[in-house]
Order: sequence, then C-alpha cells, then structure tokens
Amino acid sequence: MIAYLDSSVVLRVVLGQPGRIPEWKRLTTGVASTLVEVECLRTIDRLRLAGELSVEETAVRRETIYRVLERLDLVELTGAVLHRASQPMSAPLGTLDALHLATADLWRETRGKELVFATHDRALALGARGSGFRVVGV
Repeated sequence: MIAYLDSSVVLRVVLGQPGRIPEWKRLTTGVASTLVEVECLRTIDRLRLAGELSVEETAVRRETIYRVLERLDLVELTGAVLHRASQPMSAPLGTLDALHLATADLWRETRGKELVFATHDRALALGARGSGFRVVGV
C-alpha cells in the first residue's frame, strides 16, 4: 500500500499511542511533506517542556522520528505545492492541512499512482475525501 502520512499518523506510531492505523504494517511506500519533520519534532519538544517526556524519552522519540523519516518519500514545499494549497478546497482547512493535502494531490498527479491518505484529523480527512482520496485513520 502507498499512503500519504500526515504528522498525526507518524506521532501515534512514534509515541506508541492507541488508535494507530492498522494499515501501517502493510505500508510499502510512505509519502509525506517535509512539514512532518517540523511538526513531529515540535510536538516532542512541547511534550518535553510540559513535563510529559523525560530528557531520555525525548532523545529516543526524536531518534525514532528521524528513523521513520529516512524510510519516507519526503516531498519538499515547492512553489507548485504552495500554489495548490492556496486554491479553494472542498473543506475548510488551515494552512498546514492545506499544504499536506496539496502535497498528496500533486504527488498522486505527477506519479500517476493511487495514494491512500492516512490521517487522524477529521477536517483533513474530509478535505482528502473531497479530493478523491481513500482515507484511513479516522
């Protein structure tokens, strides 16, 4: 299975949280925006600052994020992605979610391959469905 992964999917796996997508084990190719690195590492830092992760746990979680990212097809935030994200969409999305959806849409368009959209975010899932993606995670 080829799937676009947003940060919520990666973080549930890295943090060992319940509700992880069962499709994770069937993933042959993971696609993500370079935003995932920033979003995931910022979340880990927020958890550390809030006292929810020790310094040791923080180091392990950060390393795990880097190992996951090494296995993904990371898509840069290009002018084409930014332009696509600024266009009207089928659902009301914030900026980061619009960038994720635009990235997945352009990847699918340029590669000519089907792409499942994996997210735990309901608004983003709605936008992805409105763009013709099969969605998992919500």
